[in-house]
Parts: sequence; C-alpha cells; structure tokens
Amino acid sequence: MTTGTAAHGEDFSTLADGTAVRRWTLERDGTRVRVLTYGAVVQSVEVPGRDGTRAGVALGLPDVADYEKYTGPYFGALVGRYANRIGGAAFVLDGQTHRVTPNEGRNHVHGGTRGFDKRVWDAEEVPDGVRLSLVAEDGEEGFPGRLAVSVTYTLDEGGALRIAYRATTDAPTVVNLTNHTYWNLAGADSGSALGHELRLAAGRITPSDAESIPTGEFAPVDGTRFDFRKPKPVGPGYDTNYVLDGTGEEPVAELYDAGSGRLLTIRTTEPGLQLYTADHFEGRPFVACAGIALETQHFPDSPNRPEFPSTVLRPGEEFESTTVYGFSVR
Repeated sequence: MTTGTAAHGEDFSTLADGTAVRRWTLERDGTRVRVLTYGAVVQSVEVPGRDGTRAGVALGLPDVADYEKYTGPYFGALVGRYANRIGGAAFVLDGQTHRVTPNEGRNHVHGGTRGFDKRVWDAEEVPDGVRLSLVAEDGEEGFPGRLAVSVTYTLDEGGALRIAYRATTDAPTVVNLTNHTYWNLAGADSGSALGHELRLAAGRITPSDAESIPTGEFAPVDGTRFDFRKPKPVGPGYDTNYVLDGTGEEPVAELYDAGSGRLLTIRTTEPGLQLYTADHFEGRPFVACAGIALETQHFPDSPNRPEFPSTVLRPGEEFESTTVYGFSVR
C-alpha cells in the first residue's frame, strides 16, 4: 500500500550575510527530492534507473555559498517575478510605463538582480510536501504591486514531483514563474546530457532576435531542427520558447536516457516551454550541456506582445500554475 510523502526540514547553511537557510527532504515511492529555502531551489532529485540504482538527475550545488557564487545558471531555482526576458527592460500596463531592472544588456531576465532565486523563502510543512512563500514589495526590481507568492512542492503517488505556484497582488502587475532545474537522466555528474531523446508536443516556436527577444511571430517547426514532435536526440544550441499544443493531463514533454532507462515526463498548465541546452557552463561547476532545462512558462516578453497569452495579474485575481514531473523507466 502506498503511503504519503515523508517530509522533514533541517538547518542547512547560512548565506554570506548570516541569513539561515533550511533544507527540506521529500521522499516517496523511490523518488527523493531536496528543496532549499534559498531561491526555492530544487537542489536534488534522485530516482532509480532500469537496474534499480537511484541517482541524482537534477544539477545541484553542495552548499549555499556555491549558489551565491554561481548565480547566472539559476540552478534549480524558482525564477520571477518575471521568468525569461522583457525586451528593453520596460513595458506598458494600463497606460503607464514601468521600467524594470536591465540585467542582461538592455533587457530584463529572470526577475532582475535580486529576483526570487536570491531570496530566502518562509517554509511550512503541508501534506505530502512543503510550501514556501514570500512577499515581493511594490517597486522591487521596478515591478508594480505588492505580490504575495507561494510554491508548493509535493510528491504524488508514484513519486512524481508536483510544483504548484500561487500569487496575488494589490495592484495590476505581470507575473511569470518557472522552475529552472537542469536535467541529466544519466546522472548529474555524468557529463554532457546531449543525446538524450526528447519529445515536445509543440508545432510552433516564438522566434527571437539576436538579443533573445521574441519577434512576435509564431513559426512552424516543420522541416526545422526545432521539430521534436517525434522523439529525437537533443543537440546543442537551443534556447527556444515552444508553443505547446496542449496542457493539462497529457505529457507535453518526454526526456529519455537510453543508457539508464530513465524517462522524465512533464505535464503543465502553462502555454509554453523553454528548451535550453546550457551550452555555456564552461568554467562553472559543470561542463557545457551538462543538463537540459525544460522551463514551463508563459512566453518571453509577453508584457510587450498583446498577441501572446497575457501575464497580467490584477487585484482580486489569483495566479495559479502547476507543473508535474513524472519519473519512470523503460
């Protein structure tokens, strides 16, 4: 008989400024997940392979000092208030221009210089997992509205990792949240993840310019290297937003490592998924392409693109988003 998740918190480390960081461990049906209160980081995910051996399949760092040092890759972090990019680090909402932090050239990316990935979240145990929460004040990184955010990490029956996001605001704002875990199903320390087989339920992408800002087009993947509608090995050079053909109960992504037999499936309520092959890990704790990020999200630069699904959140509304990562072998 399947029992619920075993979840426990422990003192883990401290930031350079002395702030305490705790770590929560969740375990159920062969899956073990560790989550930090710093950045709501998924530090590790351990699942069995075809031979029954359990290995870590998410790229993580051993100590909080490493997360403070290696901030650019956003290892396992929750990124926001706006995940991905906002062109020109500005947008207009209800006729008012809001200028947010430009932290990638002239553009804004992943919440700014002190986004949610660099905050220490409050934590409380909930059935089958842990809920982390924080408040982003009006004007932080230039965003309007006092935003109350929570993310709940739970393990479903079978060991699937469920990430459920919620947010409310006291003034009109924009919200786009995602988890930035890099996956290597052969093992986090096994080298490059290139060659994993990937399937994406997506017939279109949103092409980007040289600064990775969408052009506003929807381009079909037919006949291009972006077509993963049938499983094929992942090569280098992807940092691309896919327009998902469906959301909800059916998997929108499947990642498979033939050597270990591990299969990752992703279900989400989000309309998009960013495929990122991390070609630039050189000089950091991992080699280039050591993990593949599959970031469920709304589209980049949506605040400046009325043709994209809206990321506007208003008082009285609740932002809700759920992504489920399932693990199996074949």
